[in-house]
Amino acid sequence: MLMTARPTLAEIPSKGKHTRLDTQQTAQEDADFPRFAEPIANVTVSIGRDALLACVVENLKGYKVAWVRVDTQTILSIHHNVISQNNRISLTYNDHRSWYLHIKEVEETDRGWYMCQVNTDPMRSRKGYLQVVVPPMIVEGMTSNDMVVREGQNVSLMCKARGYPEPYVMWRREDGEEMLIGGEHVNVVDGELLHITKVSRLHMAAYLCVASNGVPPSISKRVHLRVQFPPMLSIPNQLEGAYLGQDVILECHTEAYPQSINYWTTERGDMIISDTSRAGDKYETTSTVSGYTKYMKLKIRSVGPNDFGTYRCVAKNSLGETDGNIKLDEMPTPTTAIISEMAMLNRSYDGKRRHRNKFDSANALPDYGVEEWRDGAQGNHAGGNNGDNNQTPVRNPPGAFHNSAGSLAQHNLLGKIMRGIKTQSFGIFKRLSSYLPATASASAPAPASVAASVVEAESSPQRWRHNSSSSSNNNSYDSMENEIKPRQSKSKVKTETVEKRKREGRHRI
Repeated sequence: MLMTARPTLAEIPSKGKHTRLDTQQTAQEDADFPRFAEPIANVTVSIGRDALLACVVENLKGYKVAWVRVDTQTILSIHHNVISQNNRISLTYNDHRSWYLHIKEVEETDRGWYMCQVNTDPMRSRKGYLQVVVPPMIVEGMTSNDMVVREGQNVSLMCKARGYPEPYVMWRREDGEEMLIGGEHVNVVDGELLHITKVSRLHMAAYLCVASNGVPPSISKRVHLRVQFPPMLSIPNQLEGAYLGQDVILECHTEAYPQSINYWTTERGDMIISDTSRAGDKYETTSTVSGYTKYMKLKIRSVGPNDFGTYRCVAKNSLGETDGNIKLDEMPTPTTAIISEMAMLNRSYDGKRRHRNKFDSANALPDYGVEEWRDGAQGNHAGGNNGDNNQTPVRNPPGAFHNSAGSLAQHNLLGKIMRGIKTQSFGIFKRLSSYLPATASASAPAPASVAASVVEAESSPQRWRHNSSSSSNNNSYDSMENEIKPRQSKSKVKTETVEKRKREGRHRI
């Protein structure tokens, strides 16, 4: 037996003579010689874990088993004895058949081929591979840290990683949003280098360098990219309206990095200071920050006459400042607007009422107008069926009608009849007016007859109730014309009689 721990050539005694270690096996195996029951399995283990290599030999008899490191030709153990000086290596066996090589807390240097051999003549052996894998690690000294740049500059982020197998490195945004790289929107950039040209505030985010090689766990490093730019301001509504006594809120949105100092001023330039500890304060200022955006709000309670005017929101940081104006105008109160609308409707109704006839005057409605009643009836009908609170409320004049659907329907019908009568009356009058010039030369009393006919027609509602079409209007006009012609004939006869008598009187004289 050899006494050296690291020989370059190991020999194991067998029955009084030595045999050379060799990986070559004989073509035939004698039944009396040992044989390997199974091949040695390859083992993969992460660095720092324990590894176990197994060698199973049958019919070993008086032969001995040894473990050898192939690449360095180092004997690790012979039979029951550990030869290696490495205290991480140990040996166990079972029933003179199974032989186990233990390697604790494996290192990368343990990676390689290991041989189990029996000292037969010729020597018999089997070997297996120990693979030591290393999860990825970020090389801090070669990887970018948090960066602050001015808007419009070019930025390069570097990420170095090592491990076994070689890690795969990629860049992505921590919030999962797409990145604008080279004019394209991408989710992931492969490789160790992330290059951004003309960086903008849209690139401001936390970026993750992720390294993986199939060995858990994957590793990542967060790199914050901050982009500096002067304040910018936007106002959703530059003109606001409010009525006296109302609470109003003015809004102003700003973007800046570094974060800006924001405040409000009045039209006179006085800074508005809000004290939230005091309840019912005139002004209340609030702001909400989201990234580099700040949302400002100014609440003015119980607006008074002196509160109308221009308000200014201001944003400042180390790179510049900006401001914007919001004008607050007075609006009429809701009750004033309703009264004004009703007054306009009444004036319109009064103008139409001057053209009504006697029948209209006897059956005139109060100053609400037929259209207004129709809207009220529709609102009442909708509310009764659907219960919709958003329908137009019914506006009834005091003491005129009850809020019942039947009364409103009757009045609605009456309004339609009145409009029909008025339309027919004006139509007849217009037609007769166009007819009068042709008959005026025949007789002087004709216009009086026509006027009497018009009055008679207008005072007879039963006569016009069914005249809703153009044909019925024509028939009515023909009947009036036939009625007027006899009266004109009688006047002509009377005139001729008077002239005849005058002639007779002169003849007698």
